[in-house]
Amino acid sequence: MRRLTKKKALTLVKELDAFPKVPESYVESTASGGTVSLIAFTLMAVLAFLEFFVYRNTWMNYEYEVDKDFTSKLRINVDITVAMRCQYIGADVLDLAETMVASDGLKYEPVNFELSPEQRLWHITLLHIQERLRVEHALQDLLFKSAMKGAPPAQPQSEDSPSSLRACRIHGHLYVNKVAGNFHVTVGKSIPHPRGHAHLAALVSHDTYNFSHRIDHLSFGEVIPGIINPLDGTEKVSAESNHMFQYFITIVPTKLNTYKVSADTNQYSVTEQERVINHAAGSHGVSGIFMKYDISSLMVKVTEQHMPLWKFLVRLCGIIGGIFSTTGMLHGVVGFLIDVFCCRFQMGIYRHLKEAPLNEDHTSNTLIPTENAAQ
Repeated sequence: MRRLTKKKALTLVKELDAFPKVPESYVESTASGGTVSLIAFTLMAVLAFLEFFVYRNTWMNYEYEVDKDFTSKLRINVDITVAMRCQYIGADVLDLAETMVASDGLKYEPVNFELSPEQRLWHITLLHIQERLRVEHALQDLLFKSAMKGAPPAQPQSEDSPSSLRACRIHGHLYVNKVAGNFHVTVGKSIPHPRGHAHLAALVSHDTYNFSHRIDHLSFGEVIPGIINPLDGTEKVSAESNHMFQYFITIVPTKLNTYKVSADTNQYSVTEQERVINHAAGSHGVSGIFMKYDISSLMVKVTEQHMPLWKFLVRLCGIIGGIFSTTGMLHGVVGFLIDVFCCRFQMGIYRHLKEAPLNEDHTSNTLIPTENAAQ
């Protein structure tokens, strides 16, 4: 009884076979079929190899949500060189509430405005990358994932005395409230007072005004090596002494989570405006460099993602099965068209009569039904 049950189960399993086996004596191999099979296998191997590289690659996923963090401080990282002596200029931040932020984290270093050959080469490379970023936005994803491994060359130590150096490098960082504000570099050192702040510009001669500048780095939030910001590498040279440079910056809080870096940073976009201050002609304003920033209420989450293994296997099966089925159908259609074109196509019983083998007396051994035979 148990053997009968086992035999019935085996028979049932055989009936469910969706891949019936065909005896080799019923299979006919042709040169055209072999050629198509060779092409199909080659194509399968190439596409499977390329699909493996797609599986190894990653992509950046962007999600947007409301930024609910209003209590934390915003860090501003600055590295800017101004073509004026350090004793003639001052840098600070004034936010929307007319609150002056202490600039104790900024350092003033006398330098030469001209770059060394190594620094100039780095600066040109940085400008080329900025040009490509404006055209190919996908390059920013590559910087997020891998980042540049090189670092800008260090500022060479000048052998000249500080009194002979005519430029000033302002670098460091400071923390501000997460509200709109204005980071500026203008004439004279800043002094606080109850109604805001002021700069001692009256003690500086107009002949020394020169706000030609180079922004080596300007970022908001945590410093991430390799990330290139929109103003990095900006260089402005002016022949006029009373010149105002304005940068209008929109900051977007960003949480970056990749396989190499996980940090809270801020990406920003910027528009520029510059004009010459001519008080005799009725122009208003103060000469200097002004960076007016505003913070977006939306936060961007940038996450690096990888294709799961099951999806890779499904795509691989689709490639192999699709090519195998497609090449089989194409081979059948091409063979049919060739038979029609060469007048070799026969239909029904006439094709079997034509292909039936002949006996020794040159008669066909195919049985032709007759009325007597039918009886």
